[in-house]
Amino acid sequence: MAIRYFSSYSRITRAELSARTLEQIQREFGARVEPFTLHLPLPELLAGSWMACRESLLVGDARRDLKEVVAATVSMINRCPYCVDAHSIMILASSGKDYAAAISTGRYDTIADTDVRKAAGWASATLSPGSAQLLSPPFSAGEAPEFIGTAVFFHYINRMVSILLGPSPLPFDKGKLRKAAMRMASWFFGRAIRLSREPCTSLDLLPRAELPEDLGWAKSSPCIAGAYTAFSRAVDSAGERVLPEQVRESVSRAIGAWDGKDPGSGSAWVGRILGEYSGASRAAGELALLAALAPYRITSAEVSVFSNHYPDDGQLLAVLAWGSFTAAKHIGRWMV
Repeated sequence: MAIRYFSSYSRITRAELSARTLEQIQREFGARVEPFTLHLPLPELLAGSWMACRESLLVGDARRDLKEVVAATVSMINRCPYCVDAHSIMILASSGKDYAAAISTGRYDTIADTDVRKAAGWASATLSPGSAQLLSPPFSAGEAPEFIGTAVFFHYINRMVSILLGPSPLPFDKGKLRKAAMRMASWFFGRAIRLSREPCTSLDLLPRAELPEDLGWAKSSPCIAGAYTAFSRAVDSAGERVLPEQVRESVSRAIGAWDGKDPGSGSAWVGRILGEYSGASRAAGELALLAALAPYRITSAEVSVFSNHYPDDGQLLAVLAWGSFTAAKHIGRWMV
């Protein structure tokens, strides 16, 4: 599958870090899937995104199928059908149960399994700060970093996938052929799901760093804290190379004041936040802001304006990742 807006994606990097990361993804996830490989223009982001996903979703003591339910449900509220389909497949592979219809339509009350229903309900509330469902999570304190880490990662990756990938990893959009494709894919990925994995083994991909305050929910899990700290540092470094400091501050303030609601289709709110900027600063700031708060609004028009100033795929990836992860970190604070 082609990556939208990338000009040189077919030229796969041979960087050592990318090769080591792709090897782990192939072995432990089951395939080099596009939500990871879209990060190839910046090997540190490829490694960091894999680390954050692996240590929260793929390993740990919590039930894998429940974390996959969180992944699929977060994807549904973020309007990312690609990730809803992908992780409905993973639910089927890890549990043998098909919850795709219930999750994709938001009909969580129709799910008979109490634990699954509670996990979906909690995940569906992660864009509603102060919600009663967030105050009564369906997991123990010890499991919290795994569930919150999974939710935060998907609030990040849904934004990236919505912007850069197509509507589904499946070749059919409805009917018996779609169901057959889902079952075939679940069989394929089931082999990787059943692998025995040691926690923390991805942490050697990137340098260690101190856990920032906005990732405090991960503190009780050294593996998840280490993965997210490294990813956060990689995203920040990438963003700093493209986005001017004042622009980052303006966008960060806007995200910090965001309450999870859709800002709407108009452009007045963008103007209020970025009105003082023009040229390259305005183009980069608008793309980061839209990635954070309204990724569905990003089209070839916005990317073209940005690319007139920043023609490199890595620069585009950096701004999208910085905006997306800044929003995901903000959402993470609502879950504790």
